[in-house]
Amino acid sequence: VPERPTLGNTDYAFEMAISNIRYGEGVTKEIGMDLQNLGARRVCLMTDKNLSKLPPVNAVLNSLAKYGINFQMYDNVRVEPTDQSFLDAIKFAKKGEFDAYVAVGGGSVIDTCKAANLYAASPTSEFLDYVNAPIGKGKPVTVPLKPLIAVPTTSGTGSETTGVAIFDFKELKVKTGIASRAIKPTLGIIDPLHTLSMPERIVANSGFDVLCHALESYTALPYNMRSPCPSNPINRPAYQGSNPISDVWALHALRIVAKYLKRAIRNPEDREARANMHLASAFAGIGFGNAGVHLCHGMSYPISGLVKTYKPKDYNVDHPLVPHGLSVVLTSPAVFAFTAQIHPERHLEAAEILGADIRTARIKDAGFILADTLRKFLFDLNVDDGLAAIGYSKADIPALVKGTLPQERVTKLSPRPQTEEDLSALFEASMKLY
Repeated sequence: VPERPTLGNTDYAFEMAISNIRYGEGVTKEIGMDLQNLGARRVCLMTDKNLSKLPPVNAVLNSLAKYGINFQMYDNVRVEPTDQSFLDAIKFAKKGEFDAYVAVGGGSVIDTCKAANLYAASPTSEFLDYVNAPIGKGKPVTVPLKPLIAVPTTSGTGSETTGVAIFDFKELKVKTGIASRAIKPTLGIIDPLHTLSMPERIVANSGFDVLCHALESYTALPYNMRSPCPSNPINRPAYQGSNPISDVWALHALRIVAKYLKRAIRNPEDREARANMHLASAFAGIGFGNAGVHLCHGMSYPISGLVKTYKPKDYNVDHPLVPHGLSVVLTSPAVFAFTAQIHPERHLEAAEILGADIRTARIKDAGFILADTLRKFLFDLNVDDGLAAIGYSKADIPALVKGTLPQERVTKLSPRPQTEEDLSALFEASMKLY
């Protein structure tokens, strides 16, 4: 595309794509009017079994009833979805012939709804057509999708702002996903009242996701060093590398996390802290939804996918589960100690925001300082002591590395390239944190 030759065919531009966002206490009651304004006749409401009995879904149902919206509810979303659970939701969406979607829940629900909307709009596509390469074909989305309104009930994934949907691909025991600006929600309704029903560990783990979204997108490979340069803008990936706009959102999200996350976890009545974390989740989503994430997320997918028996406190699930935010944050001290030799000043700046005193710090120690700051942060919040505490041992490292290798969409955004040996060392360093 550029007239001038770019160095090694790297990109020369970045693009900003986010959903419309509406924020405010009680704003959920407007959703019936939004659907009326869209002229929606058949609405698909997606949530999960636990949430279907809780106040956020109730608030949506009341609004739909008040404005006479015709809808069908699908409450079979799986927490940490799989290819099969996506396919079940897609089947429901195809059969319902809906003209609008509403997703009420955490990232699992919103991501499932994005996939259902996509494949219902493209009924002849094979499932792997849109799944990220190298696991799927990673085809660009060219079909028009129906409007999707996302109502997040956790303060973590930022999925209400992004064009990414993540799932466990059972056959390979690995997490992958679909990434395209075309699947991002039309509107994210961020109502801080919904965070008041979140139990302590869910607040903590979703907050860790925000923390890593901010840290990873701020330290990711810069957009103009990412290759290849797309031959057509439709092929420019959703995750483009760090860029000046994403940096603003990532840093601001990090400051909110530093100020409010501990308060939000420790006191469910602290409305100010919980409301700010709900906003931080969207801010970090805007940042990483365009810059991308790198090694903490790339390595987290096999940590979740290969879970053996671990069942976290405060999660009402019938299957072993490593919550996404936990699987991401456990490798963060090792990862940032590793990546800091590239852009150490950014790592040092992040450590300072999180409370480190860097007045006498040497730039070459940036990685150790950020790693120590993260360890202290996690220790204060009673986080499991590394991968060993959630059921992994050194014997699992080859399988964990093997599960990380297909995650090129994110691992290639690490500022420092990594070998299989590097990944093994990072998993080993993450077995014990304290």
